[in-house]
Amino acid sequence: MAKKQNLKYIFVVGGVMSGVGKGIATASIAKILQARGFETTAVKIDPYVNVDAGTMNPTEHGEVFVLDDGMECDQDMGNYERFLDRGLTAESYMTTGSIYLSVINKERNLEYHGLCVEVVPHIPLEILNRLQKAASKNKAEIILTEIGGTVGEYQNILFLEAIRILKLKKPKDVILVLVSHLPSLSAGSELKTKPTQYAVRTLNSAGLQPDIILARADVALDKKRKNKIAFNCNIYEEDVISAPNVENIYEVPLNFEEDNLSQNILGKLNLKPRKKDLRKWQNMVKSAKSRKEVKIGIVGKYFSAGDFILSDSYISVIEAVKHAAFAFKVKPNIEWLSSEEFEKNSQKLKNLSNYDGIVIPGGFGSRGVEGKINVIKYCREHKIPFFGLCYGLQLAVVEFSRSVAGLKGANTTEVNQNTPHPVIDILPEQKKNLSENKYGATMRLGAYPASLKKGTIAYEAYKEHLISERHRHRYEVNPEYVAILSKKGLVFSGFSPNRHLMEIIELPKEKHPFFVAVQFHPEFKSRPLSPHPLFKEFIKTSLNKK
Repeated sequence: MAKKQNLKYIFVVGGVMSGVGKGIATASIAKILQARGFETTAVKIDPYVNVDAGTMNPTEHGEVFVLDDGMECDQDMGNYERFLDRGLTAESYMTTGSIYLSVINKERNLEYHGLCVEVVPHIPLEILNRLQKAASKNKAEIILTEIGGTVGEYQNILFLEAIRILKLKKPKDVILVLVSHLPSLSAGSELKTKPTQYAVRTLNSAGLQPDIILARADVALDKKRKNKIAFNCNIYEEDVISAPNVENIYEVPLNFEEDNLSQNILGKLNLKPRKKDLRKWQNMVKSAKSRKEVKIGIVGKYFSAGDFILSDSYISVIEAVKHAAFAFKVKPNIEWLSSEEFEKNSQKLKNLSNYDGIVIPGGFGSRGVEGKINVIKYCREHKIPFFGLCYGLQLAVVEFSRSVAGLKGANTTEVNQNTPHPVIDILPEQKKNLSENKYGATMRLGAYPASLKKGTIAYEAYKEHLISERHRHRYEVNPEYVAILSKKGLVFSGFSPNRHLMEIIELPKEKHPFFVAVQFHPEFKSRPLSPHPLFKEFIKTSLNKK
């Protein structure tokens, strides 16, 4: 009987600055090892005391990604799923808060058998225990773990301690990758290696030495810089990998393979490659380089972060649009449109005709809502392809109720609790949660089934009767208004199997080329090699408009 292979661990940490690209690096390494025939999975560890990402503000932390099992997690989990083309589970995400909570609960349940429970070693050991569970759940041979934050921060010291303990126990089964930024003082000036040297010394002070350094910079690394990093950071030159900025993140695995990164990693882990197949990935990347464009406007309210645009708030929506565009060999030209602008200046609505399609993504609260409703009305009346997601569906129902069904003052009770026509209302069990101030993980979360009505745009897109999609919301279409709105021409093309919850609305094709909105988040299940069917249908219609 063949000896079972030891589980292999790859840890990815960041140096110099936040947002250096650890998530894409982790996903890309997982992808190239998958292409070599290994079962890989990825884990994200966030340094926040929040138990999950559900209560984090998107303008502070970026998008909250949701898994099939309802786990609210960091947006990098979306990158892992997209690159690996598979769903992950709650075991693949942890925070400082969730780890401490687990250790405290175990202590309260006497699971430490009277030991004095301490931060070290019990917190690092809990981290390692969770990694083993994640690998087992996903049947992984190699588990990649991204450590949130930047080396040198107080918040991730315990995660580094977990790596140190594991590397001491299993030196041949663990490698550490540092993703570090090389700044330049001006365009064309030399890349500075000193910050990376300090990042490595910070790791050394935690008892760790990186095995590989991914050098992030505006441009590709030259041989002199590679040699300088290798000499000063105590690694070989071939272990310094150039990671320049790219136009399309899906190019990163291919760039890594130009430096033979997968071969390098497998050698360090004493693994023999089984194959090498990135052909489909290469073809997808080639499609992304098309000169033909489709112009899509995304109308949201989470773009502003001071004087800067924070597109991470809608990262999965952006990627889903890209995936669908690549499938038609076109390049998406995506523009951010602030919903509040359409409240203040109705003349700006005319500019919407310059777009091939408009997306209104999810959100919460009353800010910018009337602007979104104005946009929906303009798209409906001027036959501009429109795709509403989650809150986008709810506001489309509000707009139709006011403008077509004649329900004056119709609204969602999230915005106006005293509306005469609560066409969007909260579920009874959610009212109980709110009354008890329960906000974390208390929404309709994760995958739910939906039945589709034949002869509709939704049915033609999915080409199946029963689907499963991920949710993250509290409010629903009020069942008391479904008959009234249907009579006025709104088509409810998707609904829960018991027909109590409305999942998809649309207008007939003879009335509008593509006016579709969904209560769920289809963007969470879109993949570069398998775009979501509704996004594909939306892009196809947008191209026809063009």
